Amino acid sequence: MKTLFLFIFLLLLSFRSSTLAGGFQLNEHGAKPMGMGGAYTAIANDASAIYWNGAGLTQLAGTQLMLGTALITPISSFRGVSPSITEYKMQKQTFYPSHLFAAFRANEKIVWGIGFTTPFGLGTKWDEDWIGKYLAVETELMTFALMPTWAYSITDNLSISAGFQYSFATVTITRKNSQAPFTGDAFITLEGDDKEAFGYQFGVMYKPTCNLSIGASFHSEVDYKFKGKANAEGAQQLLDAKRIPNDADISAELTTPMNIAVGLAYTPVSQLTLSLDYQFIGWSSYDELAVNFEDPAYTDLASPRDYKDTYIGRFGLEYRLSPALSLLGGVYYDNIPVSQSKVNPSLPDANRLGFSGGFDFKLSSKLGISASYLFIRNEETTITNSEENYTAGISPFNGTYNSIANIFSLSLSYNF
Repeated sequence: MKTLFLFIFLLLLSFRSSTLAGGFQLNEHGAKPMGMGGAYTAIANDASAIYWNGAGLTQLAGTQLMLGTALITPISSFRGVSPSITEYKMQKQTFYPSHLFAAFRANEKIVWGIGFTTPFGLGTKWDEDWIGKYLAVETELMTFALMPTWAYSITDNLSISAGFQYSFATVTITRKNSQAPFTGDAFITLEGDDKEAFGYQFGVMYKPTCNLSIGASFHSEVDYKFKGKANAEGAQQLLDAKRIPNDADISAELTTPMNIAVGLAYTPVSQLTLSLDYQFIGWSSYDELAVNFEDPAYTDLASPRDYKDTYIGRFGLEYRLSPALSLLGGVYYDNIPVSQSKVNPSLPDANRLGFSGGFDFKLSSKLGISASYLFIRNEETTITNSEENYTAGISPFNGTYNSIANIFSLSLSYNF
């Protein structure tokens, strides 16, 4: 049972890191907002407002359709385990979180919208025989959210919105497991999904003057109830000894955090708009990850976590070269939600700084295109007190993580 406990405990840690660390909250919901560093809560003047601040939909004159995608290429390395200086590089991958938004004006006061986007996702992949193989080899999470939204103009300068979120998700986690005292390693795979999870969101936008806008938005927690299978390959000795499960039904409950964003946008001159956002992320709601087996022969387990509430500070600007063409720029700082002792190679998380730029161009009165680039630099993080063990014994996974990400985004919009 000790081997089984170790297997499940490590699996818990991998599952936690892959799904709920800060690096897996995606904010690339539209090329223009990304080009402004995500400082968009008080602007939200296109169909992507469905995600950023639904109250902004009342600024649209008619019907608008927007679709697009982001191309995300993360690069990570691990140097250690201390005192070793060997460097291990994560395999290169590219991810394509996409977005689709549609807004329909019902009358002078009401605008309806619906969006489809990916609020959480990405993944990591290391070589099968790297030093951290007992912690993580490959992790992949995909979440999708359908967001019907209603926006209402109370007055000419005050709008509100409310929306509902239907979400579904899949997760796959693989790693190796030592067969000690037997020879060789087992290859462990966990696959699960949740076909229905629900949330909601609210927004408000107020324009006290013609050149000042204030916005706020709220996104609720979403509770995912994953169901899936735990499987093992190359572990016949452990299977025969009943030390690890195979084809075992397993479930886990995970909660993504609420988000509260407050923004201010100011236009000092007609060509320039400056924006500032503060985003609060309620990670402290994630206090435990429980894994349950349907087979009573295996003991259900719970792993306490110590995530803390965090924030993202954002600054953006839009400079209008002409009525048709605007240049975009932005910067943001994202604070890590997890203590260093629990940082895991499933997600090499750290405090991060992002720099972005792009353009917004109206090809015609109906058709528009936005493109942007975002560079993210994670703070170099050296772990000296890791609670992760990279062998079947008690060797702590201490060392140094380095990560960056390059993100390109493109959105097309059409006005009817």
